[in-house]
Amino acid sequence: MSAAKASAKRLTLNEHLQSVSKAPDDLRHLIVDIANAGKYVHDAIRNTEYGLAGKTNQFGEDQVKLDVVSEEIIQKHLRESKMVATYISEEQNEIVELHPEAPYSVAYDPLDGSSLVEANLAIGSIFGLYKGKSIIGQKPKDQVGALYLLYGPRTVLVYSTGNGVHEFRLNEVGEFIVIREFLGVADTAKNYSPGNLRAVNDTPQYRAMLNTWLDEELTLRYSGCMVADIHHILSKGQGIFTNIGGSKYPEGKLRLAFECGPFSYLMEQAGGASSDGKAPITSKKIEKPDQRTPIIIGSKTEVERVCARLKS
Repeated sequence: MSAAKASAKRLTLNEHLQSVSKAPDDLRHLIVDIANAGKYVHDAIRNTEYGLAGKTNQFGEDQVKLDVVSEEIIQKHLRESKMVATYISEEQNEIVELHPEAPYSVAYDPLDGSSLVEANLAIGSIFGLYKGKSIIGQKPKDQVGALYLLYGPRTVLVYSTGNGVHEFRLNEVGEFIVIREFLGVADTAKNYSPGNLRAVNDTPQYRAMLNTWLDEELTLRYSGCMVADIHHILSKGQGIFTNIGGSKYPEGKLRLAFECGPFSYLMEQAGGASSDGKAPITSKKIEKPDQRTPIIIGSKTEVERVCARLKS
C-alpha cells in the first residue's frame, strides 16, 4: 500500500468530506451532525431496555423503545444543525418544519429493522438529503447526498455526495475513520436477498426467479434489516435484493422516501442499479411521505434479469 493510500485510510469523516468528496461546507456540516446523532443512537442501542414503547408510528406499527429514543436523538441533532428546513421521518405522520431559510430537507428512518432488537441482530438508520425546503415533488436522483449507519458488531457509516460511496468505522474514541473508499458493485450477483416471499403466491414469476437462484446455487443472505442486506451487497461488491408487491402490499411494502430512495442513490453511485420492476427507483417522484414502492436493487445485470422475468 502506498503512503498516500495509508494516509487516506486514516481520514476522519469530516476530513474525507472536505478533501475527497469536496462537499459544500453546509452539506458537510449536515452530514457530520447526522453522524454525531448516529453515535448517540449507537450508545442507546447498547443501553436502552428492550420492549415496546406503548406507541405506534404513522403506519400503525408498534414502536420499540429504541425507535422512540432514536427518533428523539435524530430530531435534536437536525434541529440544532440549523441546516434543515424540513424533514420527514418514518416515525412521524407529517412534514416537520425546522428552519425555513435552511438549505436542505431530510428524509430518514431512525431505526430500520427495529423488530430485530430483541434478537440482537444488526439494525440501522437511513438518510436521504435534498436541496430545498421540501422533499415532496422531488425524485431520489435529486438527492445531494445519502447515507446510512449500520449498528452491528461494528458501527459503520456509509455515505455518498455524488463522488463515489465510502465506508467509515466508529472507533473507540468516537471518530468515524475511513476504512474503504469508492465501493463498487459488479454487474453479476452471487448472493440474493429475497424479501416479501408471500408474494410468490400472487406472482408466479417471482417464484420462478427464486427457483432459478436455487438452481444456480446463489447464496442466500437475508437478515430482515434492509440496511444490513444492502450493506452486504456494497461490502461484498455484488448481490441482489428484492421486495416486490403482492396482495397484502400491492404498491410494495417499503417506503420510497425513507428506504428505497437513499439506497437507490447509493447503489447507482457504486455502479449498481435499482428498479420498481418498470423504471429506476431514482426516477420516481415523491408525492407523499408514506409512499411505498416495490424494489429490485443490486448488481445491474441481475436487476435487469429480475425485471424481465417479472414482466414475462
